Amino acid sequence: METRRFGKTEENISVITLGGMRFKNVWNSPRADLPAESVRNCIEITRQALELGINHIETAHGYMKSENLYGVSLKELGVPRQSFKMMTKGAPMTGEETRALVEEQLVSLKLDYLDFYGWHGINNEERLQAAIKPGGPVEVLHRLREEGLIRHIGFSTHGSLDVILQALKTDLFSFVNLHYYYFFQRNLAAVRLAGEKDIGVFIISPNEKGGMLWNPSQKVEQACNPLTAIQFNGQFCLSHPEVTTLSMGMHEPEHFTQNLSILNNLSSSVFQEAHKKMDAPIASLADVCTFCAECLPCSEDINIPEVLRFRNLLKAYDMQDYGRFRYNMLESEGHWFPGNFASKCTECGDCLPRCPEKLEIPKLLFETHKQLFDRKSWIKSRLSHYVVGVGKFLRELF
Repeated sequence: METRRFGKTEENISVITLGGMRFKNVWNSPRADLPAESVRNCIEITRQALELGINHIETAHGYMKSENLYGVSLKELGVPRQSFKMMTKGAPMTGEETRALVEEQLVSLKLDYLDFYGWHGINNEERLQAAIKPGGPVEVLHRLREEGLIRHIGFSTHGSLDVILQALKTDLFSFVNLHYYYFFQRNLAAVRLAGEKDIGVFIISPNEKGGMLWNPSQKVEQACNPLTAIQFNGQFCLSHPEVTTLSMGMHEPEHFTQNLSILNNLSSSVFQEAHKKMDAPIASLADVCTFCAECLPCSEDINIPEVLRFRNLLKAYDMQDYGRFRYNMLESEGHWFPGNFASKCTECGDCLPRCPEKLEIPKLLFETHKQLFDRKSWIKSRLSHYVVGVGKFLRELF
């Protein structure tokens, strides 16, 4: 297993990280109630990962049972503490909450210290300022680092490029977890700035958020050939020297074969040829959005560049399944995936003179909504969000 230096943390971690948000029943509350099959699942997957040389494990307080599952599994396996690096995350909003939460997480994970702690979800300006305010969460995390409970402090983000760059420029963080894939290159400037500042770069969910690559469209599959879509995207990400590791939410034994295939020793010419074939469809697409974001802000809170990214992928690569999967999350995920459906467009025209590509934005928005909106998926997403919200309310109440 290849390892890379994780920026200024000076830690060498595997280029594949075992992500902890997809174990069996992991999202079911209460967090400390661990079904036997969930424990067995986590033990087996963690054992296999460690045997294959994966030394970096990632979880979060927000992943419900995940921290407790890892705590039980690592103890059951008798894994020497020095043989793995543990990353967890949390989003406490005050200094007092921060210390209490970290202490709770250490108990759940059955650990004396955390290798990496990320403030979870610097997704907008408000959350950035809440995290870094004087006496606030990040300041307390640094105190906990001085006390030896945390070794390195970073942040995760689903936010805009501007917010990510602001966070990186604070010089408060040693690593960043962000989105960057072949099908989402908007954060390249953040990856490069992190490299300049020697901040470790961790890629979030390259296979799912990166395009549902275990089930590529026929057009993507043919363009990547002889590589798989997972291999191509993994090698694309790791071709950037700033990138240290890719998080894979492996939760079945067979997932290891397809995900570790990105490490196969293939010639660079094979990858470059696949890259050319992958570039061709988008290069020939008419009315392509270049994600400059000049169209924002939208008075109806439509994330125009993201909606038009889905259109690009649908038109160029026939990625309808992925487009529907992501598009129908709108209006239900809050700051994690903000924006209204494109159908909310009032055709006010404010975006039109700002678009350097002179795109007919309202027309393209309505077209994309018609092709990707799935009422069943939307209802399912809304119900899931409602159930999680009710569960959180009841936990706080009792």
